[in-house]
Amino acid sequence: MRHHSLILVSILLLLCLNSIKADEVTISGRQILVNKFPYPIKGICYHPVPKGSSSVSFAGLTQDLALMKEAGINTIRVYSPIPDKAILDQINASGLKVIIGFGYNQQGKYDILSGSFIDYVKTFKDHDAILFWELGNEYNYHPEWFGGDLKNWYTALNKAAGMIHKIDPSHPVATAHGELPEANIVALCPDIDIWGMNVYRWDNPEGIFAAWSAISSKPMYLSEAGADSYMTAKMNGYDQGENQKAQADAVRNILDDILRFRTICSGVALFEFADEWWKSGDNNTHDPGGWAPNSSGVPFDGAANEEYWGILNIERNKKMSFDVVKQKYKEF
Repeated sequence: MRHHSLILVSILLLLCLNSIKADEVTISGRQILVNKFPYPIKGICYHPVPKGSSSVSFAGLTQDLALMKEAGINTIRVYSPIPDKAILDQINASGLKVIIGFGYNQQGKYDILSGSFIDYVKTFKDHDAILFWELGNEYNYHPEWFGGDLKNWYTALNKAAGMIHKIDPSHPVATAHGELPEANIVALCPDIDIWGMNVYRWDNPEGIFAAWSAISSKPMYLSEAGADSYMTAKMNGYDQGENQKAQADAVRNILDDILRFRTICSGVALFEFADEWWKSGDNNTHDPGGWAPNSSGVPFDGAANEEYWGILNIERNKKMSFDVVKQKYKEF
């Protein structure tokens, strides 16, 4: 009799395990919901490249996740898929979620052009670490990649979003647009559920929220926003050179704007987690420079010093902006 009872208990446990579903991410009006609860994106852009290298490495993920959790971060935004399930498992075990980005042309490696991105979606669509899928990163600044006609990109973008919807009803699809998309662009992409926007309007992005509200009722978030910690010149009360206070002040003001417009904006993926030494000059040295095009909106000097954007330095020492994020993300 006891033997039969054990078998029955085992069967019931198996049935319960099989009935457990992956987290469901849905849209309700302007809100992103996880398992029917509002989910504010307290995010960080994450592209971990060690000193002296130009390639991504997750060797320091354990330390990085602990720092993210300390800062109140709940979402990691990556620019290319994480191919290792063990890494996604570790992120999920830490209680964080990931926005997985797909590029257009990545030589056939999980990209939109080859269609191989859909293989990744099929493999990981039931993984609880996934928040949503994101297609492209400010490609509207690069018509030359699409035969000089951005409509080619928007057509490919909407088609790719539709492909994802067919196989994964449990996760929305986003794109990361450079600045505010025009209404006709939004209309070209009805299968995009969430519009991410990379926004650098000094330390005051508030105007974009009303502008978005006027053209769409879909959710939006700032897929990039922030400031670097290097002043190219003495300006606006901040000294020239490395200047953590300038970065911290800008980040505080940006996050305050997002908080004030949280009924429209679903959050932010702050750019970025740690300094990236591979972007300008010698990969073994911390170089100023590496100005990005169209960077006049970067606080407080209008110049994007590409190796100085982290809220931590490359050694994972905290900058002043880390404590700002830690304080403000408690208010989200």
